[in-house]
Amino acid sequence: MYLLKKVIQLREKSHPEHEKPFLEHLDDLRVMITRIVITLIIAMIVCFAYNNEIMAFFRKPVDEVMRKQLEATLPENAPKPLTTDLWKKALKVETSISSLNPPEREIFLKTLNDPNLAFHANSISLLRAAMALPEAQRESFINALEQDPILKNQVISLIKTHPKTETHTQGNLNMMSALKPTEGFMLSMKLSFVAGIVVSFPLLLLFILQFILPGLHSHEKRVLWPSMTIGFGLFLAGSAFAYYLVLPKALLFFYTWSGDMGISNDWRIGEYISFATQFTLLFGLSFELPVVVMVFVKLGLLTYDTMSKTRSYAILAIFIAAAILTPTPDIPTMLLMATPMIILYEICIWLAHFDQKKNRVKEESEARERIERILANEEKRKHEQATAGPTHHSGDDHHDSDAHRSGDDGWHEEPPQADPYTAYGSATPEARFPGEIPSPEEPAPPKEP
Repeated sequence: MYLLKKVIQLREKSHPEHEKPFLEHLDDLRVMITRIVITLIIAMIVCFAYNNEIMAFFRKPVDEVMRKQLEATLPENAPKPLTTDLWKKALKVETSISSLNPPEREIFLKTLNDPNLAFHANSISLLRAAMALPEAQRESFINALEQDPILKNQVISLIKTHPKTETHTQGNLNMMSALKPTEGFMLSMKLSFVAGIVVSFPLLLLFILQFILPGLHSHEKRVLWPSMTIGFGLFLAGSAFAYYLVLPKALLFFYTWSGDMGISNDWRIGEYISFATQFTLLFGLSFELPVVVMVFVKLGLLTYDTMSKTRSYAILAIFIAAAILTPTPDIPTMLLMATPMIILYEICIWLAHFDQKKNRVKEESEARERIERILANEEKRKHEQATAGPTHHSGDDHHDSDAHRSGDDGWHEEPPQADPYTAYGSATPEARFPGEIPSPEEPAPPKEP
């Protein structure tokens, strides 16, 4: 309710001429929520048809963690180069023939019809035997064997890097477990919902802005679409940053930490998907900071001076938000979220500075144009007066000019004025100006017989 109250206050402050009752604000909120729900349902139905591809997309960071973990332990200068896929195949073959006697092993390897795969399977078998010995006796054991020198050098290279030869160390990551009958289906629904948010994010942002900033003018609507494009681009940038950079590092950190403690990484698929989707969406939303800040700047709630003076408090708030939003409590992950937000906030400060400078120049230009317009109108008026000729003077001006010509300075007593009724030499009412109608207070003159 507190957040809703603040949003309504923001609506009224952004457009004070469009005041609405509280119930009308709630009706606008209902319309916004309805639009968002319908949009999400449609996007979710569309994305549900691609749930297998979406699952493979979110599983890719886990596969990347296992690949990097294995790739870091494979020797680079071995006689025969190794790849992670080749090592996994050879490890699978060696595990299959570990219970066979030597003649049976030879028959099995010949049946594979792949000498390179058989070579690496034998190297893994010898590596396992050597790793059971003390460290100082491992190379001497390999050198004492009557084997191909290339095979012996290969095993010695593997001893130095010590790649994992136990299949259980990877835990249950290749095929994550679902502990409930409905967990797989509900997981598909959840992935479709998250993908629907990403796909329909521009429309969701449009509905939210239309609720927060109602009654947009034509020039504001023209700015709204580029703002949504920038907001969607920032959301995708934040999600991609989390998916390709931060999420693999966080997973590798937890995978290594558990492995060093001797804990098998049997991650549950539901927990992993919740972690990955939350991680990705939160980073995408955190990258929306410039859009939010610039909206506040345009509404006058934030200024360049305020943002520059409170920079230290904003950085502290960003670190607190990063510590709360990141699903992992480790400091590196928090720094990976807070650092881009701080950079984006600094960009917002510069954008606010340029916006303030632009507004100041615009105001000065408008004031200068206003002054020039006033001066031009005054000049035009004077020119019209000059070209219109001599003006008609009033009676007072004529009297003043006559007095000036007669030498009257205005301080001497003037003679009594004559009665206007005697203007034609008669003081009687009938001797008035010709055609003048007598006033009703005076009696009409008698008619002559």
